[in-house]
Amino acid sequence: MPHSASSLPKLPKSHRATGRVTLSDVARAAGVSPSTVSRALRGERAVDPALIERVQAVSAKLGYVPDPAARALASQRSNHVAILIPLLSNALFVDLLDAAQKTLRAAGYQTLMGVTHYDASEEEQLLREQLLHRPAGLLVTGLDHNPATRQLMHSSQVPCVHLMDLPVGGISDAPYCVGFHQTEAGAAMTRHLLAQGRQRIAFAAAQLDPRVMQRLYGWRSAVQAAGVYAPTLEFLNPAPSSLALGALMFEQIMQQRPAVDAIFFCNDDLAQGALMAALRLGIQVPAQVAIAGFNDLTGSDQMLPPLTTVRTPRAHIGEAAAQMLLTLMRGDTPAAPQLDLGFDILQRQST
Repeated sequence: MPHSASSLPKLPKSHRATGRVTLSDVARAAGVSPSTVSRALRGERAVDPALIERVQAVSAKLGYVPDPAARALASQRSNHVAILIPLLSNALFVDLLDAAQKTLRAAGYQTLMGVTHYDASEEEQLLREQLLHRPAGLLVTGLDHNPATRQLMHSSQVPCVHLMDLPVGGISDAPYCVGFHQTEAGAAMTRHLLAQGRQRIAFAAAQLDPRVMQRLYGWRSAVQAAGVYAPTLEFLNPAPSSLALGALMFEQIMQQRPAVDAIFFCNDDLAQGALMAALRLGIQVPAQVAIAGFNDLTGSDQMLPPLTTVRTPRAHIGEAAAQMLLTLMRGDTPAAPQLDLGFDILQRQST
């Protein structure tokens, strides 16, 4: 049932004429300051829940709609957080983005997403465009950026948290990071295969972005330490990672290096494609060749046989990075500026 005219708080004549309700109108009707209204409508935890409920009720009665442009102009920051990720076609980044977005929305922030396609110049351009919107914070994938992008991050003075990677030795010009050590994860999976008696372990990779290369270095360090390294067991393809490419690479490896007794793929979609190719070619996994992947993507546990892989905490990374960024945007210092969330080796029947 519509409210009667007498049931609504009175508005100043100028605002009745324009039809636009301002933050000050809500504050006057609720009997609080405009800054309290702003914090209450963002749902900040420091505001009393009863006060939040009262402000929200008054705001709804008046029909108040926040003006993000005015808020950004007044505060020099918007309520947006800019997020840069490499791809949306990879479930890894979808899971990460979903968790970060849920955490930020609960705190009253919206996300402005950019997809870099693993292109440094595209990342730089996206960052320039997003900084025009005066974001309150930045979430950026990885630590590998061109000099111009690094300068933009530094000169903007916008709080920034980096996702997925951690600096080697803890030293970096990107002080706030949430992720895990990619190199150690690659070495750990290789050591797992070595412990099962595998001696001719190939490493197969696509995309060849910095995180993939760190996994390659991990594989190298483990096979070198075991005295079984051979450069001919590296199969690197810069094409985007996919099931089809995984199947093709598996066939190439088995044709060119038939003595290989294990293949460590840099990503699960490649390994899934390899398992399908092995089934089609009648090659027994793991009796003839073991197959391992990375990231524990959807469907890996349903393959024939189920895929051994490295489980990465991508949703946890998205949530924890968003929480760290919220701390920075409040002007506080995170308890742990570089947060290592680790990884797990999931042994299934493919190894």
